Amino acid sequence: MDYLDHLEAEAIYILREVAGQFENPALLFSGGKDSITLVHLAKKAFRPGKFPFPLVHIDTGHNFPETIQFRDWLINEIGEKLIVGYVQDSIDSGKVVEQKGKNASRNALQTVTLLETIEKNGFDACIGGARRDEEKARAKERIFSVRDDFGQWDPKRQRPELWNIFNGKIQKGENVRVFPISNWTELDVWNYIKREKIALPSIYFSHKRNVVFRNGQWMAADPVLQIDDADIVEHKSVRFRTVGDMTCTAAVDSIAVELDDIIDEIKASTVSERGARLDDKVSEAAMEDRKKQGYF
Repeated sequence: MDYLDHLEAEAIYILREVAGQFENPALLFSGGKDSITLVHLAKKAFRPGKFPFPLVHIDTGHNFPETIQFRDWLINEIGEKLIVGYVQDSIDSGKVVEQKGKNASRNALQTVTLLETIEKNGFDACIGGARRDEEKARAKERIFSVRDDFGQWDPKRQRPELWNIFNGKIQKGENVRVFPISNWTELDVWNYIKREKIALPSIYFSHKRNVVFRNGQWMAADPVLQIDDADIVEHKSVRFRTVGDMTCTAAVDSIAVELDDIIDEIKASTVSERGARLDDKVSEAAMEDRKKQGYF
């Protein structure tokens, strides 16, 4: 069997384990390539039936328009339920305080909105598209990652996962984050997208866009970025390797307009896709700190 078949079979097995072990799971959907791949895998795992879980999107209000448009198209295409948690609601209710200043971002605020959404809907398992190759904190995490009743992750509470036996037992109020493509690499995902002919948002492919060079990265020149007279806006050919909040997701110089071109770029790259995420550069342990607070 092709190695992609092995990865696919493992992911489908994990999705079915979630359906079998938990009463009220959900699939966390960002509109990025990894969560889109999860939706494709869920179709293979459960069709012709309906998904045994809704899709959940945490909307910061500063998402790329292309991502939101694709999300709405995909939901209509597959006919599944979508639950949206809005960071703006958390701000309006006073549960979080929006950052101010030139480099302000809502990215960190979405953790509170996520935990509120989990509690409100009583989700006991949340499926996510995180992969071990993305970042060192994610490399520590098991496929079934237990979170306490505050939604927090404790690295010392990791459970052994021998012979693909997954323990989903939890106490009341706890939940499990499940990562079916944890063993995949960025290149694996792109090769699978190519093989399966999976549709993606247009921002993953090279396009002309107004960008501004800030903090060593090309950022989309959008009003949410708080552009001032010191910023020089350029019109460049770029694409995005990862999709997140516009205020912390950088573009890369690229002329890749086809899947083969993107795959060649990734093979030649010496920087992880998370290298284009400014939220990971706050500190050496930025991702791990966010995970301990309840991040994806």
